[in-house]
Amino acid sequence: MLNCFAALRQIHSIRCCVSRQAVLYLVLSLVLLRLDYGSATLVGLLAYHIDRLQSVLNAAAHLVYSSQRYDHVTPLLRELHWLRMSQRIDYKLAVVVYCCLNGLAPSYLANDLQCVADLDTRRCLRSASAGNSSCL
Repeated sequence: MLNCFAALRQIHSIRCCVSRQAVLYLVLSLVLLRLDYGSATLVGLLAYHIDRLQSVLNAAAHLVYSSQRYDHVTPLLRELHWLRMSQRIDYKLAVVVYCCLNGLAPSYLANDLQCVADLDTRRCLRSASAGNSSCL
């Protein structure tokens, strides 16, 4: 996270010399890729840590639009089509699961993924056994 803030400071120092589009591309390549790297493994992280990652995302949005620190960030995130950090984590996890289910993921991931409906211990739930007497 400190690396992300350092990259934002470096981009801020050249912001007046480059276009907004160039600033956006620099932020995407130097900051957001670091935030997204391995974000599927951040599921279940404490809210405190997610808030710290969100502050990096907010600072990046403020930098792209040259807005003040205390301006509302939600309209900026919407304009950039960026998800909030908790939503980014959920999205990345959903993409990994989708890839595993459709054979697009590496075998070491796909082999460990198991559908809950396929587990023997889950077949005998009350909701599943309403029409099935084999669980009794």
